Amino acid sequence: MSVAVRVIPCLDVDAGRVVKGVNFENLRDAGDPVELADRYDRQGADELTFLDVTASSADRETTYDVVGRTAEQVFIPLTVGGGVRTVGDVDRLLRAGADKVGINTGAIARPQVIAEIADRFGSQVLVLSADVRRSQRGNFEVTTHGGLKSTGLDAIEWCSRAAQLGVGEILLNSMDADGTKAGFDLELIGAVRAEVDVPIVASGGAGRVEDFVAAVEAGADAVLAASVFHFGELTVGQVKDALRAAGREVR
Repeated sequence: MSVAVRVIPCLDVDAGRVVKGVNFENLRDAGDPVELADRYDRQGADELTFLDVTASSADRETTYDVVGRTAEQVFIPLTVGGGVRTVGDVDRLLRAGADKVGINTGAIARPQVIAEIADRFGSQVLVLSADVRRSQRGNFEVTTHGGLKSTGLDAIEWCSRAAQLGVGEILLNSMDADGTKAGFDLELIGAVRAEVDVPIVASGGAGRVEDFVAAVEAGADAVLAASVFHFGELTVGQVKDALRAAGREVR
């Protein structure tokens, strides 16, 4: 039985506001996260993803507040990421109202934390957030700091290892495509799909409804976008209609 494709708006939150740029640069204000979350809930979004793009200690308190207020307003699953490094971080975000928690730099620094979190809470709550960029050699590399800092890790191998350690899902973000609206990196999606069995959320590059269909055909189980939703270029319903027209099951 095929699993319904999920459509997920992404809220990049900085100091309590949603921001969006191109390749994580030239960020501009996109609105209040709780108001946007309510809009997407009414549009029929399957989930919401919050990413604390600065994840400093000061902004972390803001994130807990935003997550709590959003969880009170909407009733679709929330994935929250940014600055997660320990089991305790996950516990606090879940208590604040998150349903799933994304981890990126913390897992790169100490991969065993993936197994620790999965053992404590179950794989279903843990999402690997992989920010991937093509290197000058042409392979896919894992990056941090908004794609500016290479880790030296091969992205396909890292996603495979994380799945083995216990992540329940992979948020696969193409830093090259992020905010460009030129389409998802289909080669990247296909390469990771060939190596992992866990669900893949495709992120980075959505510009037209056809882009979402192409990502699913390349192997994504869910599709995520930010600016095209925030600035009213597309609605969640239009994306779902396109997926249905292409023969894909949606919720």
